[in-house]
Amino acid sequence: MVTVTIHMAKTHLSQLLARVEREEEIALARGKHPVARLVPFRPPAAKRQFGALARLVSVAPGFFEPLAVDELAAWERSA
Repeated sequence: MVTVTIHMAKTHLSQLLARVEREEEIALARGKHPVARLVPFRPPAAKRQFGALARLVSVAPGFFEPLAVDELAAWERSA
C-alpha cells in the first residue's frame, strides 16, 4: 500500500483514483500519520429474497418427526 500526503492527494486526485481503479489501495496521511484509505468501490452483495428456493426445495413430512433413540444418541456422540 502506497502512502501519500493529503496535499499530494488533492493535487493528483485523478491519478490516484486511476490507481485505485486498478485495485491498488492508497493511504492518505496528514504528515507522517495515516488518516484514511482509498480503496476500490465494491457494491454490496444482493439481498437474499425470501422464498427464492420455494419451488426448488421441498421438505418431507417425516423431517419434523423426532429421531429414533439410537439415531439421536449417534448425533449426540458425534457433536
